[in-house]
Amino acid sequence: MDKLDYLIEHVFVGLENLNDGFDSESIYYFSEDDFEIVLDRIEKLGIEILGIEPWKNGEFYDVLNPDNFNFDLEWYRKAFIKFKESGENLQYAASYKIPTNLLK
Repeated sequence: MDKLDYLIEHVFVGLENLNDGFDSESIYYFSEDDFEIVLDRIEKLGIEILGIEPWKNGEFYDVLNPDNFNFDLEWYRKAFIKFKESGENLQYAASYKIPTNLLK
């Protein structure tokens, strides 16, 4: 199983992909509520987030990664809170590191 198939089957299941063609079809974007579910699911599965990249109205908005938070293990939650506090209507995407044992 490849990474995207795993994410679709185990992390993104039941959530709405908001990517309507403004980015590569392999990049899934979620509403704030759905992205919070993504974060909950990756924690339970032991998947690491390498970066969070929200977009606004189909345009790049910002990107945060562990470097921005001194490699704090909970950096992605802090980044998500920071983006939420902006008050902007953002669509969230992330890059993921999936342990190889999950892809078998």
